[in-house]
Amino acid sequence: MKCREIIEILETLAPKSCACDWDNPGLLAGRMDKDVKKILLTLDADDAAVERAKEIGTDMLLSHHPLIFKPVKHVSDEDFIGRRLVSLIQADVSYKGPVEEWHTNFDSAPGCMADIVADRLNFVDQKPLELMGELSGTAYGIGKTGTLKKPMTGPELARGVKNRFGLPFVTVYGSELYENEPVTRAATCPGAGGSEIREALRAGAQVFITGDISHHEGIDAAAQGMMIIDAGHYGLEHVFMDFMEGFLRDKLPEEVAIEKMAVKFPAVVI
Repeated sequence: MKCREIIEILETLAPKSCACDWDNPGLLAGRMDKDVKKILLTLDADDAAVERAKEIGTDMLLSHHPLIFKPVKHVSDEDFIGRRLVSLIQADVSYKGPVEEWHTNFDSAPGCMADIVADRLNFVDQKPLELMGELSGTAYGIGKTGTLKKPMTGPELARGVKNRFGLPFVTVYGSELYENEPVTRAATCPGAGGSEIREALRAGAQVFITGDISHHEGIDAAAQGMMIIDAGHYGLEHVFMDFMEGFLRDKLPEEVAIEKMAVKFPAVVI
């Protein structure tokens, strides 16, 4: 199956029109006419993923986070981005941060990242946290708000997030706010959600579940009565690999093999 054909299938799930205007959609390296017999799924196109792609003879590397995000002035082995690109091109591996061709389009499109995470968190009455538009009559946007299917205290919810996403730890700001009171209204923004704190407050969320929260963002949110559960950028989004494996196995012919990188959290607490 041609690389171009697989990209067309991926774009039926998360069209480029759903991406933020600052994002970098598209095939980032390689050949559109490449015959693809094996795909490797990863959240990040890091050194381990690039080496694994070469080791197993991958024809296409598909990631959620883009390797090329800011303008690149040269491609050589003098920096880590160039080194990875050179390595992929030399091995004739087509690279699609499909989701960097998909990054924010996969984050926001109906049925994709925000919905996957909100469903795993048992949100009901779901609505986009930051509305971006409609796709085939369905509202889409960054993040989700909703009512918890089962009200629980803040600490219970934090432990639930940790368990449901298989996380080694979560960081909580404002843990005392709902220590003994039930949480019914919550919001989530998988990935980096600091810019969505105001939207979560406006939506009436008691708890905001996201990642990459800074010290001041965390304490300021708590001062306004909203607890934050920081699950890390990787923590909520690693579900991309399992979801994408299921989607591609349903859409592609059996002869296209699909493998995925093992879940490995990039940060540890010592």
